[in-house]
Amino acid sequence: MRITKDLVAASATPLVLGILADGDSYGYAILKQVNELSNGQLEWTDGLLYPLLHRLERLGHVESFWETPPGGRKRKYYRITGQGRAELVEQRRQWAAVVATLRGVWDSARMPPLAWEGGR
Repeated sequence: MRITKDLVAASATPLVLGILADGDSYGYAILKQVNELSNGQLEWTDGLLYPLLHRLERLGHVESFWETPPGGRKRKYYRITGQGRAELVEQRRQWAAVVATLRGVWDSARMPPLAWEGGR
C-alpha cells in the first residue's frame, strides 16, 4: 500500500517530534526509524525530512548540535525542546480528534473492519 503525499506530509511533524521525544537523533536515523515504524509504508526522503527539521528548528520545537560518536563521524543531531514537547501534546490531541472522527464516519457507514483494527 502506498500512503499519499498529503497524508505523509500531514503526519510528518508529529512523527518527528514523537521520535525526538524518545531521544536525540540525526537525520538518517530518523528516516530509518520512520521506515521501520511504518513497515516501509511511509516513503520519506531527505527532501522531506531536512526542510521539516529546519522549520521545526526555526519554530523553536527542536534544536540541533554537532556530535561525533565514538568511532563514528561528525553528525548533526536534533533534540526536542520544551516548546516542541508542548507542540507534540497539541499534535496528539488534534490527531486523536481526527482519528475519532474518521472512526465515527467509517462505523456509521458500516464499512468492514480492517485487519489491524482487530475486527471492531
